[in-house]
Amino acid sequence: MNFWFKEKNTDGYQVKWKISKILHNEKTPYQELAVVNTLEWGKALILDGALQVSEKDEFIYHEMIVHVPMFSHPAPRNVLIIGGGDGGTLRELCKHPELQKVDMVEIDERVVAASKKYLPSISSAFGDTRVNLYFQDGIEFVKKAGKYDLVIVDSSDPVGPAQQLFTREFYSNIYNCLNDDGMIVVQSESPVFYQEVFRSVYQNIKAVFPRTMVYLAYVPTYVSGPWSFTIGSKVYDPREYKGGSNAGFDLKYYNGKVHQAAFALPEFIQDMIQA
Repeated sequence: MNFWFKEKNTDGYQVKWKISKILHNEKTPYQELAVVNTLEWGKALILDGALQVSEKDEFIYHEMIVHVPMFSHPAPRNVLIIGGGDGGTLRELCKHPELQKVDMVEIDERVVAASKKYLPSISSAFGDTRVNLYFQDGIEFVKKAGKYDLVIVDSSDPVGPAQQLFTREFYSNIYNCLNDDGMIVVQSESPVFYQEVFRSVYQNIKAVFPRTMVYLAYVPTYVSGPWSFTIGSKVYDPREYKGGSNAGFDLKYYNGKVHQAAFALPEFIQDMIQA
């Protein structure tokens, strides 16, 4: 029997996903977690009533949050991921042969366990020998962390355990654990439906990093128009593509032209970050 899962964006807007089966459902110490089989998008991970990733389109989000900063930095060897328990960001990161070490900090161990069991195409890189996986609070981790070339904050929406991952104090702590030419990239929500969060993330990162820029991608299951990512860089201009031909990379969305075009912002988004 098919039924509908409803996801509420705002008080006046919601979307529906047709579900054929609930594969897994539990309340973890941190959030409600479910894995479902959808008719249109394949298997999907849902946290606190919000669809996080689906098999059909997850590559767009994960390729854009990883390869834009990785191909903006000339020599990213050591990387920290905060969040990203489904494993998609880790999978894309591990495609880079120059990567020497990646520390991944996920607060909810159950997200990783469910993703490994039900979403193997997304969670395929957890066995990479370069990966160190920590189940703890990323906010506390960065206060004592070593030095990284890049920090990727692949968080859920700013509610529950992810709320403090959007603050200026958190970005300042990340600045301190980056090398002198380091970079940060975060998912910074929908500039259409979550304008205040989007503006706040940009302003908080801009207050800490000398170079701060926004880029966009369109992820169909994030039904909100453009989805934003914000980069803070100590030295490099993230618009400058350093990726060559991407030879040997198995990519479906990202390439050098997409990299550069993603930084071309519509006027209403430019107005928001310049205000």
